Amino acid sequence: MDRDVASPEEILRLSPEGADRLLGRLERDVPVRTPLVTIPSGPAREAVVFGDTHGDWRSTLEVVGKYRDGDRLLIGLGDYVDRSPEDCGAGSVANALFLLQLVAERPDRVYLLQGNHETVRRIPVVPHQLDAEIDGLWGPESSRYDRLLGLLERGPFAAITGNGAYLAHAGFPRGSLPEPWTLAFEALDDDRLSELVWAECAASHIRRGATLAWTARDLDRFLGATGLHVMLRGHDPDLTGVVLFAGRCVSLNTSRIYQRYGGVLIARVPLDHPLPTLAEVSIEHLATELQVFPPVT
Repeated sequence: MDRDVASPEEILRLSPEGADRLLGRLERDVPVRTPLVTIPSGPAREAVVFGDTHGDWRSTLEVVGKYRDGDRLLIGLGDYVDRSPEDCGAGSVANALFLLQLVAERPDRVYLLQGNHETVRRIPVVPHQLDAEIDGLWGPESSRYDRLLGLLERGPFAAITGNGAYLAHAGFPRGSLPEPWTLAFEALDDDRLSELVWAECAASHIRRGATLAWTARDLDRFLGATGLHVMLRGHDPDLTGVVLFAGRCVSLNTSRIYQRYGGVLIARVPLDHPLPTLAEVSIEHLATELQVFPPVT
């Protein structure tokens, strides 16, 4: 790891003063993204895409190793905090701050989309343990919680690639889209935000109740209206790794807390040629799958 990027274990050993210094550096260097970003195809031939990590920084380290091993982009689909595995300690804090350092280091290569656990200040989510983890590490100082969430809120809600991929945590704008359709991501109200970060796929058995599940027909309409071809998302653990709707949609989860559903997965998405279906997207299992590590000391 680069010398100025603190590892997750180093983050967990920071003093309160050290944590404040790190937050200050990130507030200076992490860019504020537009709600919808277009991923450039020029700098890289491939994107490493990962799903919900939920504080599992040990799996995140595996993901980052694959991103750094070659000419690649790194794209996270949201939910970097809460539900931390026991062997990760205050994993939400370590995972989020580690990933944010990568954005600060290479903002042209690393994109962290927001999920429902990053938008908690607008729409509450349960469980939410980030505040308790921060207090446990550095004492009850509410500004650190607000500062860390503020950094995560700088990420976009969705991304598109030049070869036809749409990436979001959960869903997409439904109903009649404006012209151009990208305006649907501007000035998001809570209903539209729920469609992006809370909506289940109808193929999932999970129902959180924040908004209606979207169907294959809904996806058809969205892709047809936008000229996009495939969707990569997280959110629904019971769909992990299942390619749906004639090769047009896959859900990724990259945390050991959900490994019983389909494993701990990433996707390698080519950026240098058209992507009409997910047939050329490689879905890979990480080495952390089924592993339990010594507790952090």
